[in-house]
Amino acid sequence: MKKIAVIGAGITGITTAYQLMKKGYDVTVFDKQKYAAMETSYANGGQLSACNGEVWTNWKTIYQGIQWIFKKDAPLSINLKPSLHKIGWFLSFLSNVKNHEKNTIATVKMAIESGNILKELLKDENINFDFKEKGILHLCNTEENFNHGLKVNKWLTKAGLKREPLNNNEIQKIEPTINLDNFFGGFFTKSDMSGDIHLFCTQLAEICKKNNVKFNYNTSINDIVHKHNLVELKFSTQNTKNTDTFDATVICAGVSSKFIASKLGDNVNIYPVKGYSITIDLNDKISQKHAPEVSLLDDGAKIVSSRLGINRFRIAGTAEFNGYNKDIREDRILPLIKWSNKLFPKVSTEHYRPWAGLRPMTPNMMPKIGKGKLPGIFYNTGHGHLGWTLSAFSSLLISDILLRTDNLN
Repeated sequence: MKKIAVIGAGITGITTAYQLMKKGYDVTVFDKQKYAAMETSYANGGQLSACNGEVWTNWKTIYQGIQWIFKKDAPLSINLKPSLHKIGWFLSFLSNVKNHEKNTIATVKMAIESGNILKELLKDENINFDFKEKGILHLCNTEENFNHGLKVNKWLTKAGLKREPLNNNEIQKIEPTINLDNFFGGFFTKSDMSGDIHLFCTQLAEICKKNNVKFNYNTSINDIVHKHNLVELKFSTQNTKNTDTFDATVICAGVSSKFIASKLGDNVNIYPVKGYSITIDLNDKISQKHAPEVSLLDDGAKIVSSRLGINRFRIAGTAEFNGYNKDIREDRILPLIKWSNKLFPKVSTEHYRPWAGLRPMTPNMMPKIGKGKLPGIFYNTGHGHLGWTLSAFSSLLISDILLRTDNLN
């Protein structure tokens, strides 16, 4: 049995460990946090959303970004202080505008397959993570955004996804709690889902542990040395330095993947794009009754929401280019609260918990799944805002790639 190291215990790391465990490998997971899923996989928007597979590399996004650049509460915020990493990333982003349609179709195909794989996993494992199969409503605030959605619908159809255009009356029938003032219409994807990513990760980690997957939490990777087709990891756990050797390593380290890759001669161009969320505690029956059951995506505000059980309402959104900064800014949280008050005025926002996480974004908006330059080095990272959506697919794919490579050696 070959020894495999997985670096990162977020959604991609845990699902990768699970798939490798299922294939019979001896797996060890490393993470700098004390528990699984404590960073970007902690409190995202909760959506498993093939309908949100349109990549951001298009002129519409660029023009909006320019308009929003000096507006503090805009959906997109950019720290204008230059850095070589940021400038290079944006130049590469611009060069990928030509791949907008192609990459959108490819992403949606992955997302559809990922949903199918997740459902198969849930047949085998008993995981309670506030899972809902009620679809996702995509709200458009202008006719222009609605018409853009009709254009994207053609690409979604090519990918095999059905997203139905709706007027406001049809939206109200699906989710009667929404105040639809100032909305033009929208779309509904019945096959999309939602759930609590943190609950899913922590429970899947426990399943892995019961099946002999080892977890080294509170652990920093100090160095990775490639020796004679083996991978030597040097790491520290609670001030104790250790070394272990593995037949292969899969890097699932989110925004840290770039730095690990550079030590191994690989260029994994990931930029940390901060997203924010609030989790509203629905402590009274009025709020519980008037919070939406269906997961939502507001195209104009760039905000998503998901109902997590009876007592929680998660609202997430915004994109902030501000380096490796995880500070929670009040001016980025306030639009999420205002959005809830506007669309769901009977839901109390008195009690909520703010959060911020760094999405690992590649400039072409496509995840890095595959081999590195050196034997035994593999990557499953760079999923951006779709880590939860694509994780079941990408983890199975990287485990298949590793198994094929193993069989050839």
